[in-house]
Amino acid sequence: MARSSICFAECPKKTGLPREVVKWLQTLDLAFYPKNVRRDFSSGYLVAQIFSHYYPRDFSLHSYDRGTSLSAKQWNWSQIEWSLEKRNLYLKKEAIDGTIHCKPGAAELLVLEVYTILTKGRVSDVEGPEPDFTDEEYQNLLPSLARSTASKAIKNNLTATELKAAPDISTNQRKAENILRRHHEHKAAERILNPGRFKVKPKRSHPAPHNLVPQSQMDKCSDTCSPEGNALKLWSSPAWSRASVSFKEIKVRQPAKHSLVNY
Repeated sequence: MARSSICFAECPKKTGLPREVVKWLQTLDLAFYPKNVRRDFSSGYLVAQIFSHYYPRDFSLHSYDRGTSLSAKQWNWSQIEWSLEKRNLYLKKEAIDGTIHCKPGAAELLVLEVYTILTKGRVSDVEGPEPDFTDEEYQNLLPSLARSTASKAIKNNLTATELKAAPDISTNQRKAENILRRHHEHKAAERILNPGRFKVKPKRSHPAPHNLVPQSQMDKCSDTCSPEGNALKLWSSPAWSRASVSFKEIKVRQPAKHSLVNY
């Protein structure tokens, strides 16, 4: 019982990595197993340790910092990039920056790249679409009422380490504007898909759906068409759609009946 409990405690949680990559990591003699991929790979120490198994002369672990501060992360990753350049090996800069700032999906993509470089293995996730390192995938899994607001979206997708790494106000402002633009686009799509929740009412300037004329009929009518064609255009115009109201729906106000008083 004791042995089984120890094995259960050492079993990793869901890492978001393919099974073959997880088995490969378990065969390496790492200082600690990455239970949280996004957090444990952000410092770069584990990545340097993985490369040291294959290139021990280029990656000496005593020159890497095991700290988690931003300066330690930047130093470790600069050393890794410099050592890889000597062997004409390169990692995606976007994946490195996303891993440093603990962006969603960045560390997983980086580990897959390292696995491909060192083992020459093929993983389908590496050849997939380019991720944007945002929480969009997680937000799509939530119901509409539980999704982030505009301020929460900025907080989730613009970390404090990003502000420290690039303290330029204009750069951070552009990042925040892109996050807000993407958030408003998602909200606009939700309004179209679920208008009842947002109480969206059709505007009077838009033509009514039952009064729309098929495009095939409109193409047959040229600019200098017959009076029937002009009537067809008038019937399909927004003005006619506003005017096409049944007289039964119009309620005429009747003057109030006052009692006559004889003087």
